Amino acid sequence: MSGTGPLAGGARVEAAPRVAEIASSRDEKGNPLHRGWAACGGRRRWMAPFILVLLTERPAHGYALIQRLQEMGVSEGEIDVGQVYKTLRCLESLGHVSSRWSDDPTGPRRREYELTDAGRRALDEWAAVMEERVRLIGEFATRYRSWRRR
Repeated sequence: MSGTGPLAGGARVEAAPRVAEIASSRDEKGNPLHRGWAACGGRRRWMAPFILVLLTERPAHGYALIQRLQEMGVSEGEIDVGQVYKTLRCLESLGHVSSRWSDDPTGPRRREYELTDAGRRALDEWAAVMEERVRLIGEFATRYRSWRRR
């Protein structure tokens, strides 16, 4: 399954089949199968891709991730610390991250999280989902602007 989407100026671009396939696959009940609606569930589901992408840069402990999430602006207010740690535990239970106690002799002992190969594959799926969302938002924005110009 592939689709097209408008670009600025009216040009159209062919969506990568993998993006469309991952972002629109559904089970027999019609429920989305991609990472955007699975596993971690609830509000935490959107925290997962941001944590995964941050862990591509380097392993990190929870509070370092929270600081980097704040810097990214993923929340209008303070980042919910509990939400981040619940997401990390969920990602670890899925095998997407691994953790170990840091050996840093300065400061308190902290769990350091690292992306696994399964986490890299999950991040690829999340990227496809996000790219499809960008396409859909672009489609919406184009139609909205067209309507406003009438």
